[in-house]
Amino acid sequence: MTAVALTVAGFTLTTGSAHAATCSQSYLPLPDAACQPGAYNPDVTQSTIQSTICVPGWTKTVRPPVSYTTPLKIKQIGEYGYSDTNTADYEEDHLVPLELGGAPRDPKNLWPEPRYGDEPAASKDSVENQLKTAVCNGTVQLDAARSAIATDWTTALSKVGIG
Repeated sequence: MTAVALTVAGFTLTTGSAHAATCSQSYLPLPDAACQPGAYNPDVTQSTIQSTICVPGWTKTVRPPVSYTTPLKIKQIGEYGYSDTNTADYEEDHLVPLELGGAPRDPKNLWPEPRYGDEPAASKDSVENQLKTAVCNGTVQLDAARSAIATDWTTALSKVGIG
């Protein structure tokens, strides 16, 4: 763990100063769609939800390890040009959540979502849970939920008619 922490710390120092921002913060609390448009897990479809996302604990079987997400988070913090480079201040979040069959490891679906601000990372969690419940109980189709959250998670519930 110490070796990983030292590696991460070294990477943080170089990433924050060596790369110009290539992704815009102007869309916050959303990611820059040019950098993170979202991506889907091809194993999750409307016909497979009862054996995938609707199974309690299923997301644990596909969630990528921090050994993958932390280096990606550090790289993306640099790409967004965040002045705060403390990785603890960001959640490496899936734009299309695992709960809705988002691609677990695709960088197009992962971004460093701030844990602070008017709509912090924790605010998105309840939207994800409500959409998953609606998909699993049949009131919302999977594609509609995915599209709504990938477009704008802050309006996703009203867009699918449950919020």
